[in-house]
Amino acid sequence: MKRILILIMALVGLTVMMSGCSSQETVDVTADKIILVGTQNDYPPFAYADENNELTGYDIEVVKEIDKRLDGYTFEFVATPWDSMFLALESNKIQAIADQVAKTTEREERYLFTDESYFAAETVIVVKSGRTDIQTIEDLEGKNVGALAGDSYTLLLEEHNTKVDNDIILKYSESGNPAEILQDVQNGRVDAYVNDPIMINEVIGKLGLDLEVVGQALVNDDMGIVFKKDTQGEELKGLIDPILKQLKEDGTLVELSKKWTGGEYIPE
Repeated sequence: MKRILILIMALVGLTVMMSGCSSQETVDVTADKIILVGTQNDYPPFAYADENNELTGYDIEVVKEIDKRLDGYTFEFVATPWDSMFLALESNKIQAIADQVAKTTEREERYLFTDESYFAAETVIVVKSGRTDIQTIEDLEGKNVGALAGDSYTLLLEEHNTKVDNDIILKYSESGNPAEILQDVQNGRVDAYVNDPIMINEVIGKLGLDLEVVGQALVNDDMGIVFKKDTQGEELKGLIDPILKQLKEDGTLVELSKKWTGGEYIPE
């Protein structure tokens, strides 16, 4: 009986030891670090919710390609309204922004951008079809123009207003939805809107709006992924920049650009 008890105790001890080893192995396995990426869900073809309410688009697929090539990290998307995008970054609710954010001097003073840009965008004016009195930014002076607070297109108009006497009358959107502003142009609530022609034409086609892009491009911007100016931001920037360079050099960005926009809009 004593020998049996000793044998049972030994088996129990072995089981506990094996269980302990198993728990230790679980603890030692390093899980991927989750990085939350903020993006809009209403900005086609760059970032929008599809018919299954899944985020998709050019910017989304660029980040997914980065995710494939970066070990130790997993990127998850957070649909975030434009007007609260940078606040979410500053409060660490998200750790990066991939949402067609143009590099500007003011933004680069406050945030980190990837050195490598992943898209080259134009800024154009859109009006109701047949309208001939608006062709340039000067033609917008004294007229009502739809705007989203804080985006690069609005900043361009706000900067213009600091240099002229007859201001462009900016009508800031409460919804933060570019498609609704384009509908306002259609309905005559505003005279024009300034944004990216690819997005504009996508929405015009989808909603059947009677609008057209007029004049020449006002400016050309390079888009980068944005991070908070802190240690984690520096780390992410250092990891992602080489991958963006790879995606550019191996033609992946060109393929994605053609797929989502119909053209090659990749910075050199």
